[in-house]
Amino acid sequence: MQYDLIVVGSGAAGLIGAISAAKNGKKVLLLEQLPNLATKLKATGGGRCNLTNTLDNESFMKSFGKSGKFIRDALIAMDYKKLMEFFKNIGVETHTPDGFRVFPKTHSSSTIIDALTTELKNQNVKFKTNSKVVSVEKNKALNFNIYTTNTTYVSKNLLLATGGLGYPKLGATGEGFEIAKSLGHSITELHPAMMPLHTKENWQSNCTADTIAKVEIKVNLPNKKLQKLKASGDLIFTKKGLRGPVILDFAREITPFLKDLQEVPILISLTKIDENKILKYIKTNNGLKGILPKSVLNELCKMYGIDPDTNYKNLQGEQKDKLIKTLAWTPFTITGHDGFANAMITRGGVSLKEINPTTMESKLVKGLYFAGEIVDIDGPCGGYNLQWSFSSGYLAGGRI
Repeated sequence: MQYDLIVVGSGAAGLIGAISAAKNGKKVLLLEQLPNLATKLKATGGGRCNLTNTLDNESFMKSFGKSGKFIRDALIAMDYKKLMEFFKNIGVETHTPDGFRVFPKTHSSSTIIDALTTELKNQNVKFKTNSKVVSVEKNKALNFNIYTTNTTYVSKNLLLATGGLGYPKLGATGEGFEIAKSLGHSITELHPAMMPLHTKENWQSNCTADTIAKVEIKVNLPNKKLQKLKASGDLIFTKKGLRGPVILDFAREITPFLKDLQEVPILISLTKIDENKILKYIKTNNGLKGILPKSVLNELCKMYGIDPDTNYKNLQGEQKDKLIKTLAWTPFTITGHDGFANAMITRGGVSLKEINPTTMESKLVKGLYFAGEIVDIDGPCGGYNLQWSFSSGYLAGGRI
């Protein structure tokens, strides 16, 4: 049987791309190499599935940096309001409990997957699991021959929505990049992104029970490119280093540099106030209590031989100055990460120069489309990447 469209990958981009094309009357087949659909989507946001956020389109694009303009047409096709409406129409109520992030009201990714799977069936999309695509070629009729481990399919159009390399235990193998390369496309350098970071320091391993809200991070090196890398958000300490939303965002920027640098020193503003205000706080409160969670304060005081319960008048000059400086900007040294094993997204992918942003179609191969993480674009955490996947998939499917 020949299809109008074959979609490879059943993540957010692939599922909505298949639905979008089928709604336009196209005969669609979706192929997934794992036994179940949407395995990675199920794990998104710790299973709570932060679908998107309420930023206007211009602000949303700016969050993606210099590549942000590329996603304009995808957002016009499906911004967060249209995405919420789409899910409402297939039986999923959403809400914004913090006024910014959008979740299904159930706070369960299973709700999203069940609704999308039902909609696939309602739109007569055929889908086959345990179907790993091993190669693709254009035949004499200029259609695509798609070879799986046990079957060959033929399609007028092909949508690659295979994701990146992050979380291989959830099925990421990078086969989409290999297929794209075999069809003549360029793949930019790939880096793991949005993951915990390891540090040379280990004192934070005694503080894993505490989260520090809204810290700021900056790089402590003279390198101008690195000095531009900054992030803010909630911080969590781990046995091996640091994690939390601020680290996930910071890791997107720092991992390409870690490939060449063995260490990257950083400074973290844990207290969110400068040295003068810290000194005023200590004087006003006659001590250090309350400036930071007890476990963190204990560790920082230990560095300088200071009793965290001491009164202000008992703080010695040099000790006091060093501690205040550290309380204002606490130093850490980033030494590495766990690679793609724990990376939520991949930085890099199919070159944007080779994709038409108004359709998501390849500029090199007619009938070849891309959507989601396989493309060389990624955003911060907070629903950005999932919105991009839905938007680009919806756009691609609707243009076929």
